Amino acid sequence: MSFAPLGLRAELLNAAQDLGLHNATPIQTQAIPAVLAGRDLWACAPTGSGKTMAYLMPLLQGWMAQKRSHTGFVRPLATLILVPTRELAQQVHESLSDLTRKLQDQPRSRVVYGGVSINPQMMQMRGSADFLVATPGRLLDLVSSNAVRLNAVQHLVLDEADRLLDQGFAEELNRLLALLPAKRQTLLFSATFPQNVEALATQLLHDPVRVQVDADSTTEHSASPENITQRAIAVDSPRRAQLLRKLVKDGEGQPEWERALVFVAKRHTAEMLADKLYKAGIFATTFHGDMSQGARKDVLEQFKSKRWQLLITTDLASRGIDIAQLPTVINYDLPRSPADYIHRIGRTGRAGHAGAAITFVPPAETAHWELICKRNQLDIALEQIEGFEPTEEVPPPPVAQDGNGGIKGRRPSKKDKLRAAGLLPVNGTSKI
Repeated sequence: MSFAPLGLRAELLNAAQDLGLHNATPIQTQAIPAVLAGRDLWACAPTGSGKTMAYLMPLLQGWMAQKRSHTGFVRPLATLILVPTRELAQQVHESLSDLTRKLQDQPRSRVVYGGVSINPQMMQMRGSADFLVATPGRLLDLVSSNAVRLNAVQHLVLDEADRLLDQGFAEELNRLLALLPAKRQTLLFSATFPQNVEALATQLLHDPVRVQVDADSTTEHSASPENITQRAIAVDSPRRAQLLRKLVKDGEGQPEWERALVFVAKRHTAEMLADKLYKAGIFATTFHGDMSQGARKDVLEQFKSKRWQLLITTDLASRGIDIAQLPTVINYDLPRSPADYIHRIGRTGRAGHAGAAITFVPPAETAHWELICKRNQLDIALEQIEGFEPTEEVPPPPVAQDGNGGIKGRRPSKKDKLRAAGLLPVNGTSKI
């Protein structure tokens, strides 16, 4: 459906048209009226489905209605958007700038993140801002330096909320929440909401509107699995680099191998793999957290402009990175969680374009791959490439203990370890 029935002002409708946004996605159709009504929101939708515009457009409309009450140089911060990565912070801020570029009255918006000098960010926060996009750590630094005050925030957005609420960000997020007014509108957006963060998310929201948009109900703007051809290839772990090189060489001249995003587990692996491929005549480079922000920005722009064929990256690039018409994603290392698999392959197949996702599965990780498929309800045949048939032994499948518990992949649970040590009998009576 179009944006017109959603209650947005004509200026925002025209701005959306200028950006080529003619029809609202399902998440936008459901979220925008709730945000306009001032409700808290808990929204879950596939990556690439339009979540950013689903909160920016109604929040901008709210600002337009109130802007005359604060016309001086110093403005209390009204809208705070928290994101987990620098790249997502930049992308959200760019979307906000694009949406407001032709408005007669434009909000004062700022973006702050770590990895760069804090002094310029402190200077740009003089007089505060109407909208602030921030990563939690850098925002706390600015608060400690009295460069930002959060006591007047009316709207809080947690983008990629599952990552903001995980163990890595929980402490920083709790410190920030303690500084915010209790009375505020809180919006949580993410592609996934694992069960281990649902309780935390529930504590932040007051009588929220709950929106769930499945992949098969998304529009042409989403990264639907239907747009992505998924393959899984069994290969011995030491031969993955050779297999990747073969696939790239065999695919020369084919559109799907024009560019590919290759996911690995560690930064060291990214550097080693990129070096091997470059020496083999393949234009490959790295993108990871050890690089400076300037270097990361340059590499990403070069990859988008097709100067590099392969970008070897960690899960840093699995969220918040929008690369137009990226044809292929390769899981060189399996992701740690089933949710991360969806985020990774969601970098391709966007905006209605076809995409391909290839996953390497060493024999030792077969159980983990099966878990990923089970959790994501995927039916992907494990194929073999001639000359690369795996020879490593497949470890025995995990065995559940008396139907109680069981093991994810090959990792025993705490109870399994206690039982094995004879400290916790099968009947559950503990010796400790």
